[in-house]
Amino acid sequence: MAKKLSKKRTAALGQFDRQKRYTLDEAVGAVKLVASAKFDESVDLAVRLGVNPKHADQMVRGAIVLPHGVGKGVRVLVFAKGEKEKEALEAGADFAGAEELVKRVQDGLLDFDRVIATPDMMGQVGKLGRILGPRGLMPNPKVGTVTPDVVRAVQEAKAGKVEYRVDKAGVVHCSVGRRSFDQEKLAANAKALILELLAKKPSSAKGIYLRSITLSSTMGPGVRVDTASVSVKEEES
Repeated sequence: MAKKLSKKRTAALGQFDRQKRYTLDEAVGAVKLVASAKFDESVDLAVRLGVNPKHADQMVRGAIVLPHGVGKGVRVLVFAKGEKEKEALEAGADFAGAEELVKRVQDGLLDFDRVIATPDMMGQVGKLGRILGPRGLMPNPKVGTVTPDVVRAVQEAKAGKVEYRVDKAGVVHCSVGRRSFDQEKLAANAKALILELLAKKPSSAKGIYLRSITLSSTMGPGVRVDTASVSVKEEES
């Protein structure tokens, strides 16, 4: 039996049209309006791109530090040794170490959200592929998580750096904040991510690149965004 909606939620849902495409600011307002969970929901962006991920030259992937972060504490683990281990801890890493830390992860340590490694540690980190890979935590130089500059990597992760990657359906899913954020901050984060995706348009992508944008909270319905409200009009190629 379907759960009966409260009068408040029914009224909120009645204030926006699911078929309409809103400006980004309007969409953010609608998402905040209809979010009704008792917890501080994540606000997520889904962007469908005009790419074929089966082709390596059309894989869109990267990372960005959102202007206002993602609104939650990020626990960072760094695989590094010697002076780099010390630098990582001083920069705010929650865990840092070399072979002994690899062993701890093998033994069940999983209380972290981001993994960073120095290049010289990747031989050891490779042993954790079956643990980190399925969780999307394997360090990768393409998103800046394999780097000798552990201080910068840790600081960016703590500041709200998010990774994105187009899935096999050509869609990028990414959190852009929490429901409790001001509308302006959520809109700024969402726009920053969209502009980042536009900047990463593969030269081999044909036709309209920015196909559709949907904004939603964890438990809320999707609100369609007018792509023209966040980018210049694209021409078919």
